[in-house]
Amino acid sequence: MTEPVRVVIVDDHPIWREALERDLVADGFDVRGAFAEAEAAVRTAPAIRPDVVLMDLQLPGMSGVDAAAALVAIDPSVRVLMFSASGEDDDVLAAVKGGARGYLIKSASKAELLNAVHRTAAGEAIFSPGLAALVLGEYRRIGRDEPDPTAVLTDRETEILRKVSTGMSAKQIAEVLGVSHRTVQNHIQNTLTKLQLHNRVELTRWAIDQGLSD
Repeated sequence: MTEPVRVVIVDDHPIWREALERDLVADGFDVRGAFAEAEAAVRTAPAIRPDVVLMDLQLPGMSGVDAAAALVAIDPSVRVLMFSASGEDDDVLAAVKGGARGYLIKSASKAELLNAVHRTAAGEAIFSPGLAALVLGEYRRIGRDEPDPTAVLTDRETEILRKVSTGMSAKQIAEVLGVSHRTVQNHIQNTLTKLQLHNRVELTRWAIDQGLSD
C-alpha cells in the first residue's frame, strides 16, 4: 500500500490554515503539521520530513521565501508549493528563486489546490494560469541577458552543476562534497526543474554553453 503524501501547512490566518488541513486530510494526505509561523515549520521539518510544504508568502517573522530557502537547504527533496493571495511578478519570481517548486494563487478552487499538491508531490512544477510563462520567460531572460545565468540557482546547485558538466556521476560528486548520493540527486532534480530541462544530457549541454564547466 502506498504511503500517503506527508504535508506541512504554513499560514498565519487560522481560517485558511484550518480549512486547508481539513481538505487535505479528507483527500487522504498525511498532514504532519499546521503552523502560523515559518520558523516553527523550519525547526520541526527534519523530524517530520514532509514531502510537500504548502507555504503562504506573507508571514510574521520569517517570510515564505526565506522559509522555502531554509527548508530546501535542510532537505533538497522537500517540495515547497507557495500558496498566496499575491500574484505580483516580483513575489512569484522571488519565491521560485528561493526554492519553491510552484506557486498557486489563493483564488484557486479546492479541486485545483488538491490536484496541485498531488502533482507537486510527484515532482511537477505547478503554477496558476499565466505564472508558468512568467517564470520560464524570466529564466530565459536571465540566461540570455544577465552576466550570471545561474542567478536562479542556489550556491550548492551551482557547485553540483559545475561538476555534472565535467561528466562526474552523482556518486562521485557525493564523495567529493561529503554528502549523500540522494542529496546530490535531489539537487540535480531541483536544477532541472528550475531550468525547465528534462535530463542530465540537456543539463550538461546548458552548463557548458554557459561556461560553467570546471
